[in-house]
Amino acid sequence: MMNRRQFNAALIGAAATAALPRDLFAALRVDVPRVNGGRLNAHLTELSRFGRNAVGGVSRVAYSDADREARAYVMELMRAAKLEPTIDAAGNIIGRRAGQDASLRPMLVGSHIDSVPEGGNFDGQVGSMGAIEVAQTLSEHSIVTRHPLEVVIWQNEEGGLYGSRSVSGDVNPRELANVSRSGKTIAEGIAFLGGDVAKLAEVRRMPGSIAGYLELHIEQGGTLARDRVNIGVVDGIVGINQWEVTVTGFSNHAGTTAMNARRDALLAAARFVELVNRTVISIPGRQVGTVGRIQAFPGAPNVVPGKVVCTLELRDLDAKKIMMVYRRIVAGAEKIARDTGTSFAYQDIHTDIPAVTDPRFRAVIARSAKELELTTRQLPSGAGHDAQAMARIGPTGMIFVPSQEGISHSPRELSTAGDITNGANVLLRSLLALDSQLG
Repeated sequence: MMNRRQFNAALIGAAATAALPRDLFAALRVDVPRVNGGRLNAHLTELSRFGRNAVGGVSRVAYSDADREARAYVMELMRAAKLEPTIDAAGNIIGRRAGQDASLRPMLVGSHIDSVPEGGNFDGQVGSMGAIEVAQTLSEHSIVTRHPLEVVIWQNEEGGLYGSRSVSGDVNPRELANVSRSGKTIAEGIAFLGGDVAKLAEVRRMPGSIAGYLELHIEQGGTLARDRVNIGVVDGIVGINQWEVTVTGFSNHAGTTAMNARRDALLAAARFVELVNRTVISIPGRQVGTVGRIQAFPGAPNVVPGKVVCTLELRDLDAKKIMMVYRRIVAGAEKIARDTGTSFAYQDIHTDIPAVTDPRFRAVIARSAKELELTTRQLPSGAGHDAQAMARIGPTGMIFVPSQEGISHSPRELSTAGDITNGANVLLRSLLALDSQLG
């Protein structure tokens, strides 16, 4: 068996002759190292201190004090892993590691550490700590990749992929005025994290500017855990379209307005919620629809609601199907409006386009898992991820590990230490394999 210095030399030689086999490690007779699972899971436990809440999870929404404190901890871990961390103008943390060939495009790995309110300890965090652990393992074994390596912690994934979409050039300047869950606007939040919206254009990367992107993540669904499958190979990430829906009726006295004379906006909105569910399930496929937020105005017990503002969210791997479902819902709402004396208005508030992962990346992930004697299942992601934005500029791959009982965005969210370690080892092996194959 060759040592690590010989391995790096052999890798350079193989690249120079363009003779890179499918299983480079077997060809060079070198063992791929394993991550330190104990250290990785200890880092996850330590990260969970930031924003810990009374119900056992974390409330570490983007741009909060807890978010900024956790990011400082992450940068310490990066430095320990011999990465050089900086904060870009969008507020993303990027830990860089030089490759053997500075002319090659970088390979990116990463995820996010912000959470939803009263979220869990694994969503995004497994991929973030896993990526840093991969870099530390490479450093400890003196393995230098051919490509430059960037470990990225994306900002505000949960609020709309703002960090990764800034890099892919998909953030509309008007979105910077949107108010985040922290109470800060996106622009204020970016500044709070050390970014600079005046220089936001500088972080944009053009299509083809990266060699590829890999993201480790918990499944956030119950398929892998239910079927006792070790690793999910993600074939695509659903598109997400969100609208703000305003239902307008007429506010009037609740005691003196007869039932048949009311233009009750909340009654119309209630029928709209049922319409969304009925429409979505009437169409074959995996699409989902949700009304996740609703508020009646003026909001007094003795006033017939004159206005309701709610959200509509639709998800599917096919953007055309999303719009087809949307049009059917709008048509159904027109009948509700006629029946209740109200009107409906829709404002597009957020769109994440569907993203198909790269077939080469899927094959490498599946093979890496097999070499580790882990079982795999190819499946789509029903949740949005930063990999969606990265798919706009380069080939991407996603690795899922099981979520116990399919629970996520909850303090009860759980992935086992063994599953997390398995995922990080697949990430490491896949990164090295792709590093040897990609130009």
